[in-house]
Amino acid sequence: MLYLKQLNRICELNLRHSRRLSHAHQLKADVKHRQIDKVLIANRGEIACRVMRTAKKLGIRTVAVYSDADKNAVHVEMADEAFNIGPAPATQSYLNKSKILDVAKKSNSQAIHPGYGFLSENVEFCEQCTSEDIIFIGPPTSAIRDMGIKSTSKAIMSSAGVPIVKGYHGEEQSIEKLQAEAQRIGFPIMIKAVRGGGGKGMRIAMTQSEFLQQLESAKRESLKSFGDDNMLLEQYITDPRHVEVQPGLSEETRQALGEAAVRAARAVGYVGAGTVEFILHRVTHDFHFMEMNTRLQVEHPITEMITGTDLVEWQLRVAAGEPLPLSQEQIVRRGHAVECRVYAEEPGAGFLPRAGTLHRLVQPQPEEHVRVETGVRESQEVSVHYDPMIAKLVVWGRDRNEALAKTRAKLSEYQVAGLETNVNFLLRLSGNPAFVAGDVHTAFIPQHEEALFQRPSAARQSARALSAAIGHLLMTQKNNTANKSSKGIDVGPSAWRPNYQLKKTISLKLDDKEMKVTVEYIKLNEYRVQVDGGAWQQVEASLSGDARGVRLTTTVDGERRTVGLLAHQNQIHVYDEDGQTVAELPQADFRGGGAEVASTNSASSPTPGVLERILVSQGDKVVKGQPLFVVIAMKMEYVVRSTRDGVVASLAAVKPGDAVGKGAEVVLLEPEN
Repeated sequence: MLYLKQLNRICELNLRHSRRLSHAHQLKADVKHRQIDKVLIANRGEIACRVMRTAKKLGIRTVAVYSDADKNAVHVEMADEAFNIGPAPATQSYLNKSKILDVAKKSNSQAIHPGYGFLSENVEFCEQCTSEDIIFIGPPTSAIRDMGIKSTSKAIMSSAGVPIVKGYHGEEQSIEKLQAEAQRIGFPIMIKAVRGGGGKGMRIAMTQSEFLQQLESAKRESLKSFGDDNMLLEQYITDPRHVEVQPGLSEETRQALGEAAVRAARAVGYVGAGTVEFILHRVTHDFHFMEMNTRLQVEHPITEMITGTDLVEWQLRVAAGEPLPLSQEQIVRRGHAVECRVYAEEPGAGFLPRAGTLHRLVQPQPEEHVRVETGVRESQEVSVHYDPMIAKLVVWGRDRNEALAKTRAKLSEYQVAGLETNVNFLLRLSGNPAFVAGDVHTAFIPQHEEALFQRPSAARQSARALSAAIGHLLMTQKNNTANKSSKGIDVGPSAWRPNYQLKKTISLKLDDKEMKVTVEYIKLNEYRVQVDGGAWQQVEASLSGDARGVRLTTTVDGERRTVGLLAHQNQIHVYDEDGQTVAELPQADFRGGGAEVASTNSASSPTPGVLERILVSQGDKVVKGQPLFVVIAMKMEYVVRSTRDGVVASLAAVKPGDAVGKGAEVVLLEPEN
């Protein structure tokens, strides 16, 4: 069982073992049966939609909650009832326990499903549900508390005989104590938020000189995400595999991991769905307990695809006091599954998240062995306030190679405009020979950086430029033809005809490279094309289309090729088997002189987000690398540093708490003299 996962923007392979589920009915034996005919989903996006689908299948009515930013969201439309719970920031809406409980009581919901993230592992919320006689669809409060506090969970696991990594998990949190413990453990060292998860509040200090800076950053992010800045320290295992239970392991190792996971669950009296995660040495296969997610896992469709189960249905049945539908012996694993998280982010810029409007969104069609879990649609916003996930693509195959081949085919069907995504990166990753061979570890991306972020070949770039230029001309002519037709003018076939211009040269920019494409009209659907002064090529070209968009078919030297096209603002998007390329058309520049100079003297936000802190004042002297301000985007902290020595000339008219766009200038610098 296999899926693609990005944790703290590190590519990993993780798998889940179903063994732990078979013990839930034993631990739940003393729970009375309760009818659940209405459930409130205390979450948003794709996971809220996914829970609703199973609830509806079981005849259970659903209640959605939403923030001001999500009033038109898909999960709101899917629900039988929906209630607004506050402003966009999660702290005022999806993390507002009292508002959500008020909605549960008002709507007469017997249960609350928390999904993952937000309140899914919040002990206080679980306790409040119990006190209000509302079923919390998750484990007992004690299990969430014990496993949610990493220092406590490490102690429990150690007592239960589950291997743990060398580290410090103590209560004393003074800077001096943490520094001393870091020196005792040795560098490199992992700094983790005690209540953390999802990579938040996690930093790596490679040397002692980095420790304080990384510690302070981790504490700030943890306080923002979890309301707690206590830290634990662990020895950093270089090039590990982050595993649950997965292929590429011997049956003995897989068995040992499963038994350790069961011991972990029994040690805290666990009930319901959860995931025990381990760090595995990629050579010796020694493993250590990392954490337990006391909730439905983001990658739960992987388990469902290879076992033919519905874990959300099982959650609902267990919460109602019913036994599990199957015992461990009845669960049969078959084939492999791959999960890709399609994100609005820029892999080439350190996987920075992006926010904005999805002007175009075409996704693969779900089918028997293909799932597309999504909570957005075309024309909707990806907000700076939440995780930038667009969808989870889950594909099943009879073996690893087949699953990865299908994954690449389905990824190539994505068409997105308005936001950058990681689709091209996922395509390169899933086709990388080392990845396909299973040689995967947490340093995989930096080790294969050149291959994963390589520019297209000259031939490929030339082919895409040709498609963009001809596509632009044909789509322009088609639009003009449509406009004339609407006025009752009789026109012929919709194809570009030059109207006495036998040649037309188009300037494009692809991957920051300026290119010129000259197109010469010969006759209907036949052209001669020259790309960047190269050889002239004879090209047959025609447009077609349907609900999924416009397609351009070209034949060059007997080779027939079809690509997807989209015209958006001053861009032509070309979609092919290798992903998406954006060709920019010339656009008037009204900035005037000095723009380039100004950009080198300013510090701008690298991503849409919320300004957290400004660390300098007007007149301050700064040095290259000095932190200037901090932006929070999608619950992650980004520290913007000075690219040069200088003096702070001025600050933008923004203050902490204000929203800033990508590229928004916050600090303007000038030379010291």
